[in-house]
Amino acid sequence: MATMILVIEDDTAIRDMLCFSLRHSSFSCEPFSDAEQGLAWLKNNQPDLILLDWMLPGIDGIEFIRRLRSNDLWSSIPVIMLTAKGESEDMVKGLSVGADDYVNKPFSPAELVARIKAILRRCQTPEAEEVQNLEVTGLVLDTKSHRVSVDGQRVDLGPTEFRLLHFFMKNIERAYSRGQLLDHVWGDMVYIEERTVDVHIRRLRKALEATGHENLIQTVRGVGYRFSED
Repeated sequence: MATMILVIEDDTAIRDMLCFSLRHSSFSCEPFSDAEQGLAWLKNNQPDLILLDWMLPGIDGIEFIRRLRSNDLWSSIPVIMLTAKGESEDMVKGLSVGADDYVNKPFSPAELVARIKAILRRCQTPEAEEVQNLEVTGLVLDTKSHRVSVDGQRVDLGPTEFRLLHFFMKNIERAYSRGQLLDHVWGDMVYIEERTVDVHIRRLRKALEATGHENLIQTVRGVGYRFSED
């Protein structure tokens, strides 16, 4: 079965170009012009990835992601935001609410397809790791169900935060620079900037606050970050 991409873009020409490029790259494409239609479609369907325009009529891209991440059935779906907004604070805002990547318009269709493939590769858990559970001070990460919990209480994480926590929990006490984290967690996403790591670290810490585990992720001055029980 072809990989399904949900496209939400109100510009007809861009939407048609996206679907043409996706289908040419052997993806399936389900296009909509606004977020309401996309949310209605999601009630009965599960895409592998969402391409989402920031500026949409009605519900904008930021609010769409907030709704997506608050729903247990949709929270793990990766999202790439498409936007004409190029300022640093706009990028940080998009990533902070739960976007996995951020592409400025105009963009190269070939570059976008490369980013999609890279994110989909990152989201695939190797078979050998599917039965592995990781546990640190009561924090349990289940790679098979793709869930994190503490005493049976679920901790809601976006897909990037889950991968980041997974990497940290496999490499306790070792400090990593932002560049190293990009290499290990984001893989060959060469377009991602190092400050993106800080955004997702903040999101991960925020998600862990409710159970008192946010201090496991420590800032190492002059280096980057480490995951430590101490």
